Amino acid sequence: MLVTILRFAFPHWQPVYHVRMRVPIIRGLIERRLLVNYRVDPRVLARILPAPFRPKLAGSFGVAGICLIRLSAIRPRWLPAWCGMTSENAAHRIAVEWTDGSGSPQEGVYILRRDSNARVNTWLGGRLFPGVHGRAAFAVDERDDRFSVRVSNGSGAPLAMVRGRVGRTLPSGSVFGSLAEASAWFAAGSVGYSPARGVGHLDGIRLASETWLVEPLDVEAVASSWLEDTTVFPGGSASYDCTLLMRNIRHEWHAVPNLACGTCAA
Repeated sequence: MLVTILRFAFPHWQPVYHVRMRVPIIRGLIERRLLVNYRVDPRVLARILPAPFRPKLAGSFGVAGICLIRLSAIRPRWLPAWCGMTSENAAHRIAVEWTDGSGSPQEGVYILRRDSNARVNTWLGGRLFPGVHGRAAFAVDERDDRFSVRVSNGSGAPLAMVRGRVGRTLPSGSVFGSLAEASAWFAAGSVGYSPARGVGHLDGIRLASETWLVEPLDVEAVASSWLEDTTVFPGGSASYDCTLLMRNIRHEWHAVPNLACGTCAA
C-alpha cells in the first residue's frame, strides 16, 4: 500500500528493492509449526536452486518440504503482545548450503513460495519486511493431539495437506536415524532466503526461538502439489519422509543481509 501511495504521488519514482530493508525485530508465538518433509534426489534439487545454493544432504538425499505455521501476537518487539496479529502461513522450502563472501560455510533454507491468509502479509511482504507472500486459504482442524491442515491457493487449487496425530518415533524409512538427529538438523537451518520483489536478489530472515522442541507426527495422509508434480520431480525422485511438530514456541524474526541472485524473482 505504501508503494502504491508513493507511485501515485511521484509517478516517475521506482522502488529500489535491492537495498537492505531496515526491518524491526518481530516478536511473537509459534502456536503450531508442522515441517512436512520429503527426501529428494539432490541432482533434481540442484536444477531448481539458484546460485549460490546447493542442496544440504541428509545421508545421500536432499530434503524439501512445506512449513505450515500459525503465528500469533506478531508485532515489532517494542509493542505489547495485545497489538500483535495472528496468521496461518505456508512456505515451500528446500534445505540448502552455500558459501558466503568471506568463504565461510552457511546453511539454511531456500523458500520458493510463501503463502498466508493474512492480507497484511501479502501487502507488506517484500516491502516492509522480508518475504513476498501469496494469498491462500487454510482449513485447519486441531483437537487433542490430532492435526489436519489443508492449503489452497487464491483460485482454490490445493497446494498441500497433512493429517495425523502426535507420535513417538519417526517413520522407519526416514533419512534421519532418530528424532534427536532430525531436531538438530533442522535447528541448524534457521536462516531462510526467498525471492524478493526486485529481480536479482533474495530477502533473508532468521528465526531466533527461545526454545527448540520437536515432536514426530504419525501421518495418516499427506499431499503436495509441488513435490508430487512429476514435471518438476520425475517419478521416484521425491518421496515422503517425516513430519515434525513444534508447539507454543516464543520467538523473534531478525532480518539478515540480502543475497545476490541472478535468476530468481518472486
